[in-house]
Amino acid sequence: MFGMSMSVGIDLGTANVLVYVKGKGIVLREPSVVAVNRDTDEILAIGQEARDMIGRTPGNIVAIRPLRDGVIADYQITEAMIRHFLEKVIGKAFLFRPRVMICVPSGINAVEKRAVREAAEQAGSKYTELIEEPIAAALGAGVDISAPIGTMVIDIGGGTCDIAIISLNDIVVGDSITIAGDKFDSDIETYIKKTHNLMIGERTAEKIKIDVGVAYSGARNEKIDVRGRDTITGMPKNIVIESEETAEALNGSVEKIINAIMNVLDDTPPELAGDIIDKGIILTGGGAMLYGLADKISSVTKVPVILAEDPLSCVALGTGRAIELSKDF
Repeated sequence: MFGMSMSVGIDLGTANVLVYVKGKGIVLREPSVVAVNRDTDEILAIGQEARDMIGRTPGNIVAIRPLRDGVIADYQITEAMIRHFLEKVIGKAFLFRPRVMICVPSGINAVEKRAVREAAEQAGSKYTELIEEPIAAALGAGVDISAPIGTMVIDIGGGTCDIAIISLNDIVVGDSITIAGDKFDSDIETYIKKTHNLMIGERTAEKIKIDVGVAYSGARNEKIDVRGRDTITGMPKNIVIESEETAEALNGSVEKIINAIMNVLDDTPPELAGDIIDKGIILTGGGAMLYGLADKISSVTKVPVILAEDPLSCVALGTGRAIELSKDF
């Protein structure tokens, strides 16, 4: 058993949940997906096992993502998911209830924050603290945010893109928009349906994004074979998709992210803006790994952009770092 009470950090993402245990590091990384039987409301699988069912189940079994755009869309299922992951990490018999720090997007309101807290408490947390994603991302990227120096962090996850200028442990200027990795996937699905009359699923769209996707035209030239259903004949069909097409598909979303970044930079106090030009912008989160995105942001802002060493784990590592620094954990 882990001493008297365990301290756990949870990166409760729209696409993935990562769990950090004090003294152990990241111990769990699974998709934020829950498979439910529609007829009985029974939960059949959680995490990777549930994700494997997406698009492959009978009609009465649905794979639900309980978080949408970084906030709780289905309270009961979120609570069940948090409980499941805590049990997986601590063991079924919670001898001592853990202290939990949960990461939330910087744009969420008081009601949404309360929902996260209550879900964690219902799932067995004895004490729950929230940390904002950009703060966690900066800590996870190894930045000392306690100094009176400006740091710019852009965390692009599955559901939200959080942009923040941080100084003295706080967000000075920030914005959170619901355009991120999931939106990139749906952009690709929509584009392929429109231009090729082909229906593909979200997993195929994600594979296209990772294997050949680009943030701007000419970033790379790769090809991928794609299978789907012809929207006209209803029959299975194969096509080849090239990087260039993904640039077209993703253009609108990439532009919106860049506009949000420019707006935050415009609102940044001049002293801090100088620090950011010197230090560059830190990019974290799975969505930040879209090929060429760092270069694109850099070319528009004229500021160097550094992709964090482990973009997918940054927020969870930073939540863990915040636990190590906190007197309440």
